[in-house]
Amino acid sequence: MASRGVVGLFLLFAIPVLCLELRRGIPDLGIKDLILLCGRIFLLLALLSLIISVTTSWLNSFKCSRVYLKDKEEEENEKRQKLVRKKQQEAQGEKVSRYLEKVLKPHQEMKLKKLEERFYQMTGETWKLSNGHKLGGDEDLLLKNASQTSFETANREAAKRRNLPEPVTKVSSPAEQPPQKKVLELPEEPPEAAEEVVTVALRCLSGRVLRRRFFKSCSSQVLLDWMMKTGYHSSLYSLSTSFPRRPLEVDGSWTLEDIGITVDTVLNVEEKEQSN
Repeated sequence: MASRGVVGLFLLFAIPVLCLELRRGIPDLGIKDLILLCGRIFLLLALLSLIISVTTSWLNSFKCSRVYLKDKEEEENEKRQKLVRKKQQEAQGEKVSRYLEKVLKPHQEMKLKKLEERFYQMTGETWKLSNGHKLGGDEDLLLKNASQTSFETANREAAKRRNLPEPVTKVSSPAEQPPQKKVLELPEEPPEAAEEVVTVALRCLSGRVLRRRFFKSCSSQVLLDWMMKTGYHSSLYSLSTSFPRRPLEVDGSWTLEDIGITVDTVLNVEEKEQSN
């Protein structure tokens, strides 16, 4: 487009000059001279067109290279910005996850725990806050520990007696035999699907809770036997209901139904008051 403009300008200047020369009436100018003059003019036009086209192409290539470099630089800047934004997002996500894990989650768990404790305190079921134990799993261990403790106590007492001088007047009769200890046996635990069955939860002083099923027709004495098997002797400890709180009256001739245990019940082990 630039070459066309240059050619047009050249013609605008060249045609008037040619007309002036012709109007002067040069006598020596013939047809041959006119042809030579036109050839020179066309040659000059071709040279100018070539120069203009080369210059235009060079300028266009320079401009394209600058545009390409600029686009490439913008692309690289955009990539760097995306990478920086991605790193910032990852760092922010890590901060959020750490905050949720270390601050928000423990706070919510503590709040839920307080609400649960308050609810059980209001309903009188604070025994649910303690960890339960499998039935029958700890009874054998308690019996074993109790028997071992009694055996060690008997050995210590025997050792003390051997160190003391025995009275001369004491005569041991061969017919005397040490009294036999009463073996506590609990009735077999009924299945869950059986009828006339209640579940009794025994909450010990240590906070441990034991559960066992009994028939309603069982003697109420089994509750004291069960308490003694867990390590609490009936001469020092007693049973009481959870809510309302009252001492549990137990008699060998009374059944569980007679003493008011007709539904699932929680019993507390309490220490008896020592009278002076």
